Amino acid sequence: MTDLDVHTHLAPINAARLEGLPGVRWLPEQPALELDGHRVGVRALFEPAHLLEWMRTHAIARALVSIPPPLYRQHLPEEQALEWARYVNQELLAVCARSEGRLSAMLHLPLEHPGLLARLIEEHQDTPFGGVAIAAGGHPSIVYSDAHYAPLWEWLNDRGVFTFLHPGACADTRLARFYLENLLGNPYETGVAASHLVLAGIPARYPRIRFCLAHAGGAFTALVGRLQKGFDTQRPGVDLGVEPPLQAARRFYADGIAHHPAGLRLAREVLGQDKLLFGSDWPFPMGLEKP
Repeated sequence: MTDLDVHTHLAPINAARLEGLPGVRWLPEQPALELDGHRVGVRALFEPAHLLEWMRTHAIARALVSIPPPLYRQHLPEEQALEWARYVNQELLAVCARSEGRLSAMLHLPLEHPGLLARLIEEHQDTPFGGVAIAAGGHPSIVYSDAHYAPLWEWLNDRGVFTFLHPGACADTRLARFYLENLLGNPYETGVAASHLVLAGIPARYPRIRFCLAHAGGAFTALVGRLQKGFDTQRPGVDLGVEPPLQAARRFYADGIAHHPAGLRLAREVLGQDKLLFGSDWPFPMGLEKP
């Protein structure tokens, strides 16, 4: 049996509450969730029982569940973003509470609005949850090395929280063709986020945060050697007072969604064998259908 799947998604549906949220429409007959004109129609996202059955079929004991990127809604103004974050967190916690311990919710924290983080953290001081999921980009204001995230890192460190970095949207318009926003943009965004953490010395400063990188570490595992070279040759702007990049990389966890044995071997070599965790990206086709 696989003890844990760290990368699964659900879109929690409470039809009565959704009716009062601007820009949101639940279409039960399809079923689909319409968000700001964009339709999310992956049926399994709305069916926690489907996830539990898939877990039973593949002997997976427990899963960490986060909302999928189409539900991040990173363009929302601050007050709407707060209302939306409260909805998805409360409803995802409720879904997981009905799973008899099989599912654990990862809280959604909208990093594009740093001013909201303290309010959301305060609301969940006593909440039992499985971790937090934060967007590795998708909005120009999300720069992980910025000082305004220090209170968040302190809270996560104090509680030893499992912190999942999952890419949101990629703003590079060149990636609009060929599904490249996902195929290339996702690992790129994770690489940018992890690089900011490492070069700002955040993993060493907050060692109890269990940072986990989606998609086998994305581009980070392929590029951390280049970060190390910049550190060793004292490139302009590189802070030599932080932990060296290759050493800092050993503090990260990653799921195993590499889609090629060489990518998985690279993640194992860079991060360490004990830092690779099973993740399926259920129920999306870019994930792993079988453990």
